[in-house]
Amino acid sequence: MTREPLLRGERRAALEDIGRAALDAVDARAAVARVLRPGPPLEIAGRPVPGEARLLVLALGKAAAGMLAAVVDAAGDRIARGLVVTKDGHADGLCALPVREAGHPVPDLRGEVAARDLLSLARGSRPEDVLLVLLSGGASALTSCPADGLTQEDLAATTKALLAGGADIAETNAVRKHLSAFSGGRLAEVAQATRIEVLAISDVPGDALEVIGSGPCAPDATTFADAQSVLARRTDRAAVPEAVHHHLATGARGILAETAKPGDPGVSRARHTIVASNRDAVAAAAVRARAKGFRPVVLGEVLRGEARVAGQRLAALGCGTASGDPVCYVAGGETVVALQGDGKGGRNQELALAAAVALDAQSSEEAARVGLLALGTDGTDGPTDAAGAYADAGTVRRGREAGVDALAALSRNDAYPFFQREGGLLVTGPTGTNVMDLVLMLA
Repeated sequence: MTREPLLRGERRAALEDIGRAALDAVDARAAVARVLRPGPPLEIAGRPVPGEARLLVLALGKAAAGMLAAVVDAAGDRIARGLVVTKDGHADGLCALPVREAGHPVPDLRGEVAARDLLSLARGSRPEDVLLVLLSGGASALTSCPADGLTQEDLAATTKALLAGGADIAETNAVRKHLSAFSGGRLAEVAQATRIEVLAISDVPGDALEVIGSGPCAPDATTFADAQSVLARRTDRAAVPEAVHHHLATGARGILAETAKPGDPGVSRARHTIVASNRDAVAAAAVRARAKGFRPVVLGEVLRGEARVAGQRLAALGCGTASGDPVCYVAGGETVVALQGDGKGGRNQELALAAAVALDAQSSEEAARVGLLALGTDGTDGPTDAAGAYADAGTVRRGREAGVDALAALSRNDAYPFFQREGGLLVTGPTGTNVMDLVLMLA
C-alpha cells in the first residue's frame, strides 16, 4: 500500500533525524577511541607504545577537541607534551593541553604562530618518542605558515582568490603546500621521533592523505608547476600577490626545495590511519533511513563541482522518482561556489537554494513530494553560523511571502539571508567532526 506523502514539517524532521545519525557515526571522540587501547601497553591502531617512550600529541583541525578527548581517556598521564590548534569556537573546554584558536577558512597570524610552535615541538622530539598527530579538516588554514619570502597576508589573499574562483579542496591544498613551511610533509621532516602516528578524520574526496589538512606528514605528488597551473585556472593574476607568483616560479625552476615525495625519509616514518570519513556518515544515514521506513539509495561521493548545478541535478532526480513508498537519497562529497556576487552563504545553502528554485519551476505533484537537506558535517557552512539548509517545492513561495526573492539571492550568492527569512536554515553549532558534506533527499 502506497504511503501517504509526508508534510513539510514531517519531511524536515525525518531528514534532520537521519542527519543526526550520520553525525553520530563520525563523532571524533568515538572514532579515535575505536583505534586506541588503554593497555598496558597503550596501543595506537594495533601498535603498542613502549613503556619508556614519551607520547607527544599534536591535535590540529576542527575536530581536534573530540579527538584529543579520546586520547586523554586512553593515555592519560602518558601524554608528555603537546599542543592543540583549532578553529575559533571549537575548543569545547579543552584543558589537557595548551590550546590555540586561529582563523578559518582565511588564515591569520594566530595560525602562523601556532604552526611554528607545532614545528618546534616536533623538532624537539627525541628518537625514542612517539609523535601522535590528530588531524582533521580545517588544519590547512589553521596551520598556515608562510615559506621564506612570503607573509601571512600573501597566504590570506591567495586563499581568498582560490575560494572566489571555485577551486576545490585538492586544488587549493596543492597551492597551499607550495607556499607553506608546515604542510606537504614538512612537519614530519623536522620531527626527530622515529615513529609518527597520524590519526585522521577525512574531509576530502577519496580520503587522499596528501590532501587532508594539506598532508603535514604525508608525501605529496603535486609540484610547484601544479600550483602555478591551479592559480592560472582559478584566479585572476592580479588577485594573487606578486610575491606568491615569484615564489612558485622560483620553485618551478628547481631553486626551492619541493614538498616531501614518496620514499623521502621524513614521511616514511609516518603511519596514517583514517578513523572516520564521509563514507561512514553516508552508510549511517542509509541505515537510519531504512529504520524510519524509507528505501535508502546511496549515491556516493557525487557532490562535486558547482553547488548550484548539483542542487539542480538532485532536484531533477527527486522529481523523476516513481511514486510509491518514499525513497531517501544519500549523497556525500563537497561542492564549490564560484562567486558571482557579494552575498553571504555557503556551498550547502547555495545547493539547497538552487534545488528550491528548480523544484518551484516544476510545479508538479512529483516536485511537491520532494524535501532536501544539505549540511556541512562540521556544523559550519561557509562564513556563517549555519550548517546548511532545508528546501522543498514551497521554499521559493515562502521566501516571496517573507519578502525575499530566491532567484535574486541565488544570483548574488546570498542564500543565508534568504533562508534566514524563509525559515530553512539548519543551525547545529560546531559538531566536533568534519567529513565533508551530506545531502539527504526524500522523494
